[in-house]
Amino acid sequence: MRIVMAGGHGKIALLLAELLTGRGHSVVALIRNPGHAPEVYAVGAEPVVIDLERAEVADLAATVQGSDAVVFAAGAGPGSTAARKYTVDRDGSVLLADAAEASGVRRFLQISTMGAGLPPAPGRDEVWAAYIDAKTQAEDDLRARDLDWTILRPGVLTDHGPTGQVTLASPRLARGDIARADVAAVLAELLSAGHTAGMTLELVGGDTAIADAVAGLGR
Repeated sequence: MRIVMAGGHGKIALLLAELLTGRGHSVVALIRNPGHAPEVYAVGAEPVVIDLERAEVADLAATVQGSDAVVFAAGAGPGSTAARKYTVDRDGSVLLADAAEASGVRRFLQISTMGAGLPPAPGRDEVWAAYIDAKTQAEDDLRARDLDWTILRPGVLTDHGPTGQVTLASPRLARGDIARADVAAVLAELLSAGHTAGMTLELVGGDTAIADAVAGLGR
C-alpha cells in the first residue's frame, strides 16, 4: 500500500511509518519543518513539506492522489495556543479529508483522543478545553463524509516499549495508559481492516493481542 500521513514527524507517526515500511509499504510523511526530514528518512518514509495551516486542498490532493489510505496524526502539540488546537487538530483533519475526497482516496484513519465528544473535565484550562472541542469537531466532520473512516481515541500516551496487548472497543472505555508504540501497531492493523470502517474506537492497555483485538471488532 501507499499511505500518506499528516503529522509525519510526530512520535506515533514515526513509529507507524517504521512498522509500515518494514512490511514493504510506501509511506509519505507530511511535515511542516524541513529540518525534520532526516528523521523521516531514517524510518524509511518519504518526507513531503506541507504546512497544513497554510496549504490549499489542491496542493494536498496532488500528494494524496494514488494512495490507498491517509492517516491524520497531526496535532498542535504541548505548549501550543488554544487557537492552534483548531487550526491544526480540527482544520488539518478537515483539509486532509477534503484532499482525500478530491483525489478519490477512501480509507481514512484519524487519531483523536479519549474525552472527545464530552465536555472537558472540570478544572482544566482553556487550552485543554479547546483541544477536546477541536478533536470533537474533527470527528464530527469526518463522520459526515462518505469515506471509509475509522476514528481511534487512545488513552494517556506513554513512551514505554510496546506490549502488543491492548483493550480496543467502542466508547466508552475507562481511561487508562497506552504506549505510543502500541497505538502505532493498532493503526497498522486498522489500515487493512475494512470491517472497521465507520467505527469510533477507544484504546488503552489491556490483555488482548493487537491482531485479535482488531479482528474481533464488530463481532
